[in-house]
Amino acid sequence: MEEITIGNTMLRLFQGDITRQTTDAIVNAANSGLMGGGGVDGAIHRAGGPAIVDECRSIIMQIGRLTPGRAVITTGGNLPAKYVIHTVGPIWHGGNRREPEILSDCYTQCLGLATSKNLKSISFPAISTGAYGYPPDEAAQVALNSTIDYLKRNKTSLELIVFILFDNQSCSIYRNHLAAISADK
Repeated sequence: MEEITIGNTMLRLFQGDITRQTTDAIVNAANSGLMGGGGVDGAIHRAGGPAIVDECRSIIMQIGRLTPGRAVITTGGNLPAKYVIHTVGPIWHGGNRREPEILSDCYTQCLGLATSKNLKSISFPAISTGAYGYPPDEAAQVALNSTIDYLKRNKTSLELIVFILFDNQSCSIYRNHLAAISADK
């Protein structure tokens, strides 16, 4: 299973590089300082150029560090995407420190920002599964369920939501969860 339709929105899985996505927005699995780092965060900052850093710096000056579960939006700079939505996922501590709720908040906050900007498409990475150590299987379940719940409960401008996954293993995990969700529909 590579895609599913919820209402008027196509939810699709794709393996590749998020910095090359042509959706209206891409999501950055950011750190709370919004200044880039490793993994997806560093790749987006490098590819997007100084305009993203400048806006992130301005946001941090206004609101301080971004807390886990929140999201903010900036320009896409030199990226094909017009916008980058930065969200801070939870660091995995075994699942007993509200990690699933915080991860769910990441997805719903990003979807809410995209809808408020009247965007038609958005691409997500597997938030928190890299350096933050969230188990990929559990993260995929939260990501897909949160996104589908959002689509069922909210009117949205989004016509396409892509989960852009970096490797075969992540793609397989998401594919299995999407197939299970589709079977339950």
